Amino acid sequence: MLHLPCIILDDGSDAKCQYVLQEVAAANKAVTLIRFEQNRGKGAVVCDGFLRAYSEGYTHALQIDADGQHDLADVPAFLDRAQKNLTSVISGWRDSKQLPRSRRYGRFITDLWVWINTFSLQIKDSMCGYRLYPLALTIDLLSCEHIGQRMDFDTDILVRLFWRGINVEHIATQIHYSDDITSHFKLIRDNLRISRMHARLFCGMIIRFPMLISRRQKTKRW
Repeated sequence: MLHLPCIILDDGSDAKCQYVLQEVAAANKAVTLIRFEQNRGKGAVVCDGFLRAYSEGYTHALQIDADGQHDLADVPAFLDRAQKNLTSVISGWRDSKQLPRSRRYGRFITDLWVWINTFSLQIKDSMCGYRLYPLALTIDLLSCEHIGQRMDFDTDILVRLFWRGINVEHIATQIHYSDDITSHFKLIRDNLRISRMHARLFCGMIIRFPMLISRRQKTKRW
C-alpha cells in the first residue's frame, strides 16, 4: 500500500462534508486540509493546491477528483510513468465507451477543438481530471498566464502546457460512474464557459500556428 502525502482542497463544502474532512485530516498526519469558505471553482483551488505543494518542496502533484470516480489502483502507474518522464504531464485516458451517452458528445466536441488548437492528435482526453503534473513547469505557466478557474480548467491548462512544449503522456484508466454521485457540472453555464475557453484557445493557436507547424515537422508526429 502506498503512503503518500495528500492535500485535500475543500471548496466551500457544506457542514456535513466539512466535519468528515476534518476527521480525516485529524486522523492522518500525511493529510493537509485547505478549506475555502466560499466556492471558488475547481481550477482556482487546484492551482492553489499546486502552489502549496510546490512551496513545500514537492516536484510533482497528482490531481484526483473527490467524487470517487477515479480508480486509485492506477496511482502506481502514474508514479512509475512520471519517474521515467520527469518533465511530462501524465494524463488519464478514458475509453469513450465508459462514458454515459450524454457525456460522449461533449467529450468529442472538446477533443476536436483541442486537436485544432494544438494542431496535433497527441492529447487524447483533455477533460479527464486524473493527472500528474511536473510542478516547476506548471507553476511557471501559472505565474504568467490566466487559466480557467472552473470546469474549463482541465482542458485549458493541458493545451497551454502543450503549447510550451511539455510532453503529454497517457495512461488508460477506468472511471466509476454512479447515480449516487452528484455532478457539479452546470449544463448551460459550464458549457458556455468551455465554449469561451475554446474561442480563446483558438485565437492563441492562430498566433502560435507557425511554431506548432515547425514542431510537428521536427517530431514527425501528429
